[in-house]
Amino acid sequence: MKVGCSRPVIISVLSLAAMRAAIYFTPPADHSLTRAAAAWLGRDAFTGTAVPRGDVPGFDTEEVDTLTADPRRYGFHATLKPPFRFAEGEGIDTLRAALAAFAGVRAAVPLPALRLERLGLFFALTSAAPVPALQALGDDIVRAFDRFRAQPSEAEIARRRPERLTPRQRENLATWGYPYVLDEFRFHMTLTGPVPEERRSAMEAVLAERFAAFVGRPFVIDAVGLFVEPSPPGTFVVDTVVPLRTPPA
Repeated sequence: MKVGCSRPVIISVLSLAAMRAAIYFTPPADHSLTRAAAAWLGRDAFTGTAVPRGDVPGFDTEEVDTLTADPRRYGFHATLKPPFRFAEGEGIDTLRAALAAFAGVRAAVPLPALRLERLGLFFALTSAAPVPALQALGDDIVRAFDRFRAQPSEAEIARRRPERLTPRQRENLATWGYPYVLDEFRFHMTLTGPVPEERRSAMEAVLAERFAAFVGRPFVIDAVGLFVEPSPPGTFVVDTVVPLRTPPA
């Protein structure tokens, strides 16, 4: 997989205090999976522009737009370090440099295959089997970049509905600002928001056809991406993508 680097997003002094950043996995801009996912979601996170989806059998445009609204906002990705506001004294330039340094000493992670899976109410592409090195990568990114994260506000904590979380998830939320990290982490590249039960079979069939070229085939996690949301609440765009080291043959 060829990895490219996008042009850093221009951030004004005024927007820096409000903006959020996140560390995600994304294939490079020219990768066939990136293009297929952008066409499905209706938006390219590298350019921030709309992408024609084409016809979706059994669904009208408005319904698909609604069912893909959440992942469209964030751009096609797998979460490694969830979105955060910057801690005092930290900023985008130092985060870019830290991400490049981290990536320079970490090996790419081969996956045995991708799988289309329903996770709760939504659909995503996941690894067909657990990969300890991928878990370790996610764990280390959560810890290594936590110094950049401002503590969430009470309103941000409340939006996570802590009363519905397990004790371990609440502990993660208090410590790391997000419930689904470390032992609660599950690698997934989200394709939909919540899908009503009566539409799940039809949606699964559509996604199986759309992503048939990728499901069941090996895949490599070979880069980490910095995404930014310049003016929350808004959309996320790719700031930079940094390659991981290629593991020895």
